Amino acid sequence: MKIYVNKIRCKHCGDIIESKHVYDFKYCSCQSCAVDNGLEYLRRMYKGKPEECYEELSEYEEGED
Repeated sequence: MKIYVNKIRCKHCGDIIESKHVYDFKYCSCQSCAVDNGLEYLRRMYKGKPEECYEELSEYEEGED
């Protein structure tokens, strides 16, 4: 997978958070969800079910690695 943008929108507070590089861990302002690892891989942390916590906004291309 080739990742171009690693970001999500929190469905609780509306924040859009983006991780731009490895170890760039970011929480939304209500701390319900977070992103990490920049363009290496998509890592998500969240409270509850992912579909209820955040909306995926990442841009990537599927492929063989």
